Amino acid sequence: MADKQRCGWANSSPAMQAYHDDEWGRPTHDDQALFERLCMETYQAGLSWSTVLNKRAAFQRDFYNYQISAVAAMTTAEIEAAMQDAAIIRNRRKLEATVNNAQMFLQVAREYGSFAKYFWALIGTPQQHNIDRYNEAPTQTATSVALAKDLKKRGFKFIGPVAAYAFMQSVGAVNDHEMNCAWR
Repeated sequence: MADKQRCGWANSSPAMQAYHDDEWGRPTHDDQALFERLCMETYQAGLSWSTVLNKRAAFQRDFYNYQISAVAAMTTAEIEAAMQDAAIIRNRRKLEATVNNAQMFLQVAREYGSFAKYFWALIGTPQQHNIDRYNEAPTQTATSVALAKDLKKRGFKFIGPVAAYAFMQSVGAVNDHEMNCAWR
C-alpha cells in the first residue's frame, strides 16, 4: 500500500503509517479495542500522538494487553511497578485513570450489554467530514462534548471533549481522512 496516498499526518514514521492504514478511522465494535483506544487518547493529553504510539507496546505489556477486567483489578503495587517503567508515559494520574476507567468501562458494559452498544447508540451514524488537510478537522464537536460529559458523569477520568473527539476519530465514529486519502 506504499503507493497509495494517505493522510499527511500519517507519513512521519512506519508506526504512524501502520496505525493510519490498519486502525484509524475504521468503525470499531470490539470492547477491548475500544478500551485500548480510549486509554491511548487519555495518555495523549498534552503529548503528541507519535509519543503515545511509540510507547504502545510497553503500555500493552504493563496493562495486560488491555484485558479490561485485568486492568480493572490492578493494585496500587502494580501501578507503582508501571511507574518504574521508563518505556511508558509515567504520569501517575493517567495510570490511575486507566484502572479507574477500566472499572467504569465494565459498569457501562454491564448496563448496556457492551461498551460498544452504549457508544454506538450515543454516536449514531458515523460522521463524514470532507477535509483537504488534517488541520481542517475540528478538535471537538457537539457529539464529543456530549460523550465526554456522559463519560465524566459515569466516573471516567482524563476524558474531555478533545480527547473524546480524537477517540471518535480513532474508532471510526467520525471520518476525518483527507479527501485525497486512499483510506477515505
